[in-house]
Order: sequence, then C-alpha cells, then structure tokens
Amino acid sequence: MDGLRVIPTWRHGQERLYVCLPDGASVAWYDREAARVSLLSDDREGDVLDALGPFLTRPVTVGPPPVPTPAELARLSLHPDDDLAPNRPGEALLVDLERAPGPAHRLRRPDPRRRALAAEQTVGAALDRLDGAGWHALHSVPLPGGDRVHHLVIGPGGLFALHVLPARRQRVHIADPVVTLGRHEPLPLMRRVRADADRASYALTAEVHPVLVLVAPAHVTVAAPPRSVRVLTDEELPDLSRPGGVLKPADVEALHAMARDRATWARL
Repeated sequence: MDGLRVIPTWRHGQERLYVCLPDGASVAWYDREAARVSLLSDDREGDVLDALGPFLTRPVTVGPPPVPTPAELARLSLHPDDDLAPNRPGEALLVDLERAPGPAHRLRRPDPRRRALAAEQTVGAALDRLDGAGWHALHSVPLPGGDRVHHLVIGPGGLFALHVLPARRQRVHIADPVVTLGRHEPLPLMRRVRADADRASYALTAEVHPVLVLVAPAHVTVAAPPRSVRVLTDEELPDLSRPGGVLKPADVEALHAMARDRATWARL
C-alpha cells in the first residue's frame, strides 16, 4: 500500500508512532515501550511493517489493539479538567506562587511556600522514579475545605498518603502527636497526617497508610514509635516500594483510576 506515513506522538509521557493513510486516517500504531504494533486491519500488516521498518529496533508483537481494561476505560472517559494525574509535585503551591509571588527579595525570611515547594518537588521526583516498578504517584490531591494530600502513592505494597515536612539542616523531634522542628513551636502534626490518610481511605474505600516524610533533616529523634504513622526521610523513600503482595496489578490500576478523578475527592 503506497503513501503510508509514520507520525510520532507523545501520550502520557511515552512515544507512540501512528501509521496513517494520506488522508490522515490511522491504520496502526506502534508502542515502543510495549514493543507492540496494533493493527486496525490484518490485511495491511506487511505494508505497516514496511513503513515502520526504520523505527523497529527489536522484535515486536503484531496484532489487533488490546482490549482496554475497566481502569483504562474509566481513564479515557475522564474529562481533562477532572484528571489529577498531570498535577505537578507541589501543584497547589505553584499556583499560589503564580497568583501571589510575594516580594522579589526577602533578605531575612525566605518565603516559606518556596521551602515547602522545594521539599514536595524533591519527594515527587523520588516517587516518580517508582513508576516503572508498578507504582503510581498522584501529587497535590485536593481535599474539600482547602486541605490536600501532598502525595498519594499506590502500588503492589498498598496505598500511602504522604505529608511532606521541609526540615533542611534542622533537628526534628517527634513525640506523637507533636513534631518539633528546630526551634519552632511544637505542633500536633501527626494528627493531621493521620486525618489526611483517613479521609483518603474513606474516599477510595481502601486502607491508606499515613506517612510523614522529612526532607533533608540534620537529625531525627523519635520518643516512641508513632501510632500508625510511618516516618521516613526523603532518602529512605525507595524503602516504601519494597514490600509487595498486598495489591494485584489490576487492583492498583483500578484504585489509581479512581484516585485520579477529582470527583472522588469532592464527595468527602
């Protein structure tokens, strides 16, 4: 078949090559990561593979498009404005800083929002690296009333609601429910961490474990193991993905599809 064109596109951060007729109609597509060519018509297989020849660097599976899972169908039906998956780490802080950036120079007291944003970006980057291991991370998940879950992590080891505390070069002392950061006033932060996880559990109808993440602390002391809250530094975040066997891949995808829908959280 003459005139087939190969058009590269990016979909959810992954490259996909479409094979199209001169009028733009697609006859097949090639997913590099999955090494799969999906054909819309079997009688065009030879022409499609000839067109894709310069782009194929390894053996591929050829066949009809895979049947979408229920989770994929739910994602495809989700309006872009209601999809939380594109949220950047610290999305709410980024928006707030864009609307009200504050003074250009603050010599004595840096804007605390920027410290919080840097901490959430550090944690978000670490979590996004877990994606290839079957984990999904959602950032800055909004809750009714103006609160938010800094990061929600879903994977084979379960669900985790992460609250991030910037602690660069400061000592942290934890005596549940109080957290003391350097010379700052002690705050009952553990109650907030547990409450956010409880709200996430209610929204997703699944157990969500609370986690407090300390970013770049100088030293951490814990008077006694906090009730139900796991305490990690940003360097220990890879430990979060090591336990497995709690959720099957299909359950992970279904929970991720539910969690990325803004309407799930609006019902709280």
